[in-house]
Amino acid sequence: MTSPALRRWLPGLGDRLRPFERHNLIAGITVTAYLVPQVMAYAIIAKLSPVVGLWGALIALPLYALLGTSRWLSFGPESSVAVMTAAVIVPMVAAGGTTSATAAAALAVAVGVVGLLASLLRLSFVADLLSRPILVGYMAGIAVLMIDSQIDRVLGAFTPDSDTVFQHVWLLFASSPQWPALVVAVTVFVALVGISRTRYKAFGPLMALSLGVVVAAVLNAIDQPVLLLGEIPAGLPSPAIPMIPADLIPELVVGAVGVLLVAYTDATLTGRSFHRASDPPLLPATELRALSVLNIAAGFFRGMPVSTSGSRSAVARASGATSQGYSISAAIFLAIVLVVAGPLLEVIPQAALGALVVYAAILLIDVAGFRRLWRFRRSEFWLAIVTTTGVLVFGVLYGVLIAVALSVLVLLVDVARPHSAALGFVPELAGMHDIGDFDNVEEEPGLLIFRFDSPLFFANAQYFLTQARQMISERIVQLRWFALQAEAIVDIDSTGLEALEALVAELEAADIRFVLVRAKSELVEALEPTGFIDVVGRDYIFPTLPTLVAAFREAR
Repeated sequence: MTSPALRRWLPGLGDRLRPFERHNLIAGITVTAYLVPQVMAYAIIAKLSPVVGLWGALIALPLYALLGTSRWLSFGPESSVAVMTAAVIVPMVAAGGTTSATAAAALAVAVGVVGLLASLLRLSFVADLLSRPILVGYMAGIAVLMIDSQIDRVLGAFTPDSDTVFQHVWLLFASSPQWPALVVAVTVFVALVGISRTRYKAFGPLMALSLGVVVAAVLNAIDQPVLLLGEIPAGLPSPAIPMIPADLIPELVVGAVGVLLVAYTDATLTGRSFHRASDPPLLPATELRALSVLNIAAGFFRGMPVSTSGSRSAVARASGATSQGYSISAAIFLAIVLVVAGPLLEVIPQAALGALVVYAAILLIDVAGFRRLWRFRRSEFWLAIVTTTGVLVFGVLYGVLIAVALSVLVLLVDVARPHSAALGFVPELAGMHDIGDFDNVEEEPGLLIFRFDSPLFFANAQYFLTQARQMISERIVQLRWFALQAEAIVDIDSTGLEALEALVAELEAADIRFVLVRAKSELVEALEPTGFIDVVGRDYIFPTLPTLVAAFREAR
C-alpha cells in the first residue's frame, strides 16, 4: 500500500505496473522495435546524433510510468518537438559557444523548468487555447517542415542552407540527386506503406529499415555508394549538466516556452483520445508536472526534449499492454539495444531514415480533418490554412505564436459577437423559444424577453447595447417591460456594468420597466455591491420565465 501523498507525486504506483507480465513484456518488445528507428530519425530532424534520441526515450519511458496518469501514453522524442528543437538550437550553435548536443540538452532542461513554473502558476489550461482548426493546420505545417528537413537525404542531394521551405525547394531544382540514395528511400517508403496494411504493422519501421540496410549493402558492393549513419556511441548515457553561454539563455527560454506549449498540447490531446471510461482519470496538472520532470531528466542525461507519441501509444495498446509497465519493459529492452546493438545501428542508410521521417510526416497531415472543416465551417478551414502558411513562412517558433494568437483572436471574435435573441411562445410546444427558430412564434404583447448568450464584458458590451436597442426600437410602440434573460451571463466586468446601467437609464426615460430573469446567483452577487440590484428592485428579479410572464400579465 502506498500513502496518498506518495500517490499524488507518483500516480503510477497506484496502478499495478507489472513490467514483467506477459502482455506488458510483449508490448514492451513491440514498442521498442517501433521506437528505435523512429526516435533515431527524430534526432536527425533535430540536427543531432541518432543516439541522442535513444537516450531521451530511455529516460522518459520509465519516468512517465511513475509520474503520469495515463496507462497508454508513450513518451520520448516526437516529430513536432524535434522540428522545434532544430529551430531553437541551430541559431544557438551558429552563434558559437555551444554544440548541438549541449544546446539540445539545455533546451530540454529549460522546457522542464518552464513547465514546473507553469504548473506552480496553475497554467495547465493553456493547452486548451489551441482550437482544432489551429492544431490541424499547425501539424500540417510541421509535416511539411519534416519532409523538407529530410528531402536532401532522400534524394542524395546537397543543397546550401536556406531560410525557408520555398527557398529550399527552389535550390533543389539546381541540385544533382544521387539515384542510389533515392532507390534506398523509395524501397523503405514502399515497404512501410505495404507493411502498414498487414498484421505486422507495429514492426513496420524495423522491417523497412532492415530492407533498406540490405539494399544499401548491395549498392555499396557494386560501387554505388550510399551514405550510412556511421559511428554511434555505444552504452548508456551518463549524467552531465548542460552549460551554455549566458547570452544564449534568453533565446533558450523563448524557445522552451514554444516547445513546452506544443509538447503539452500534444500530450493532452493524445491522452484524451486514448482515455477509456474504465481508466484512472487524466489529471492535466499532473501531466504537466510529469512532462516537465521528464524533460529535465532527459536534459541531464544528454537527451533531447521529449513529448508523447500517438503512434507508439497506439502500438502499445494494440499489443495488449495492461498498464505503464510496458514502458518500463520497453526501457529495459532499449537499454539492451544501446549496450549491444551499436554496430547494427551504424549500417543504417541515412536515406532510409529520411524515408521513415517522410512517411511519418505524411501521416501527420490530417486530410480528413481539412475536409471536415471545409464541410462544417469554411472560416475554420481557412484558419487552418493560415496556420499552416504561418508555420512555413515564419518558422516553427513564430508559427506557434501565430497559432496561439489566432486561437485567442477566434475566441474573442466568438465572445464579442455572441448569439442573442428575443423569446416567444410556439403553439403546442412547451417553454419559450428564439423567435428566429420558428415561423409561428408569438411574443407576449408588451414584453420583450432578450437573451444574451455570453458573459458581459468589454469585448461585447457595445454589441449587447446595439442588439438590445435594435430589438427595443422594433417594439417601442407597445413595449412595457424589457426582460434580460441572463442565464448565460455568468460573469460581468465594469464595462459590462456600464452597458447595463446605460440600458436601464434609456428604458426609464422611455417609461419601460427593466427586469432580470433566470439570473445566476454569481451574477446577482457580483452586482449587489454596485447598487444595480437596488435600482432594478428585488421584486423585478424572476427565477423562471413562467413567473416572469405571470407577473407581467398581472401588472398589465
